[in-house]
Amino acid sequence: MSQFVVSARKYRPQRFEDVVGQEHVSKTLKNALQSQHLAQAFLFCGPRGVGKTTCARILAKTLNCRQLTPQLEPCNECDSCTAFNENASFNITELDAASNNSVDHIRSLIDQVRFQPQQGKYKVFIIDEVHMLSASAFNAFLKTLEEPPPYAIFILATTEKHKIIPTILSRCQIFDFRRIQIPDIVAHLTNICSQEGIQAEPDALHIIAQKADGGLRDALSIFDRIVSFAGRRVTYEDVIANLNILDYDYFFRITDALLTEDIPQTLAVFDDVIRKGFDADLFVNGLAEHLRNLLVCKDEQTLALLEAGDSLRERYRQQARLSPMAFLLTSLNLANDCDINFKMARNKRLHAEMSLLRMASIGRARRIDLSGDTEKKNPERIANEPTGSPEPSQAQQPATTASIPASIPVSAMPVEQVATAPSTTTVPKAHVLPKIDLHSILSEVAEARDTGPAKTRLTSEEVQQAWNNYAATVTQEIVRLQLKSARLEVDALRVTAYVGSKLAESTLREDSALMDSLRQQLQTDSISLQIVIDESMRSVDKTPQIKILTPREKYIQLREINPDLEQMFKRFDLQFDEE
Repeated sequence: MSQFVVSARKYRPQRFEDVVGQEHVSKTLKNALQSQHLAQAFLFCGPRGVGKTTCARILAKTLNCRQLTPQLEPCNECDSCTAFNENASFNITELDAASNNSVDHIRSLIDQVRFQPQQGKYKVFIIDEVHMLSASAFNAFLKTLEEPPPYAIFILATTEKHKIIPTILSRCQIFDFRRIQIPDIVAHLTNICSQEGIQAEPDALHIIAQKADGGLRDALSIFDRIVSFAGRRVTYEDVIANLNILDYDYFFRITDALLTEDIPQTLAVFDDVIRKGFDADLFVNGLAEHLRNLLVCKDEQTLALLEAGDSLRERYRQQARLSPMAFLLTSLNLANDCDINFKMARNKRLHAEMSLLRMASIGRARRIDLSGDTEKKNPERIANEPTGSPEPSQAQQPATTASIPASIPVSAMPVEQVATAPSTTTVPKAHVLPKIDLHSILSEVAEARDTGPAKTRLTSEEVQQAWNNYAATVTQEIVRLQLKSARLEVDALRVTAYVGSKLAESTLREDSALMDSLRQQLQTDSISLQIVIDESMRSVDKTPQIKILTPREKYIQLREINPDLEQMFKRFDLQFDEE
């Protein structure tokens, strides 16, 4: 049985032009070779599996090649290139700093630097994972790295540049390697498939490239595993089955259900996903990615941001035509909130289902909001409307809305058919919300608010009296004194309260009970209150300096020092202790 060689080694680039996705590095090194402006030390940094060590070996081989091509590539035929390809070159030394990181290993390497090359012009020292060297090893390496012999070239490679001390960085010419783009990985995998006689679907290669996360070595490792699983024919189904990836079809189906407001179908698709063993958070993140892809398909300028095969790209484009921009943006926001709060939820499945129900209700909420008086005249129609139907029935449907056949998926219908779909379409029976007597509720609210003719002006005397009445009910001494020391000015329904300090302004602004009391006493909801700091009142501000502060007062003072504290307070829904 022949010995198997993994693709990452078998198809490792031997020339600069074969390096994938790092053209900026290859071109710079070629220009340096052509102009004879070679640095004494190079630092290659970037993510794993993007070609750092490969480029270091190609550069080392090129430096000693005796028959460079016109494109400044190694010939792979001379004695030096042959010895390098067979790992028998004495001019190239590789050191793995992950396992050889002590000062003794660096001293041994420095001893080798003293000897000139037996053949060729340069001795090249490649140190991989150089950030793993100890502090003593770095210090021992500094002098040699700064003033090496003219025949010595050092090439350092690392995935964590921030761990390398600045004195080493200052002695190296730094090259930053990029993550390899998905189209480049797909093209490289397609080339390997043609050489190996493997038939692979484009969508399958796209999934492998996405799973690799910018690393070509990871992509080749995944490719080898898929070929071992599927044989000489690699399909999309083989890839998602082997990599435990959720099929795109689930996201298209659930988006169809969300667009038609079909809540039962939405929950059924989600249940199918859970039954297949996928986590709820994985599904939510996948749905967010799907919605993002639909969003970039809405405009030709952003269509290039869609990373998918041609057949899948057309399917995205069709569903994007049927997805309103407001629906996509709102759904993305809901998916993001679900992902943020997922870890804190005790019932993970219910948490995800509630987010899906909110997405399915976006269109209904928007119609109720836009319908205005039409909805208020018949509130029972909203309460009794089936939740699974895409639109209201013909008798109850606003003139601006169109009914969509429930038996046909939305993504399969042309835009014109959705816009002109007949309203006589049979709507599948769905769950009905319990009947609510909204007439009586609205009547009670109207009677509660009907307190006579609305006020248009307030007098200073009645505002001051209401202000003093509220101050008398406040139990906190500091707040009561701040209320009494405030100076009021009244203009129609607008009240301006002047205070003498920032603390007083913040305290009164945070007191929501103040406005409720004023509205109730003055019998008007149109009153507005503005808190203004008057510098002239600082000298007469009689607010005592109290050493023991309440939790709210401590928060107000800390917020003045760090305004970001307010955002943290709102984000974690913090509450004050009982005062």
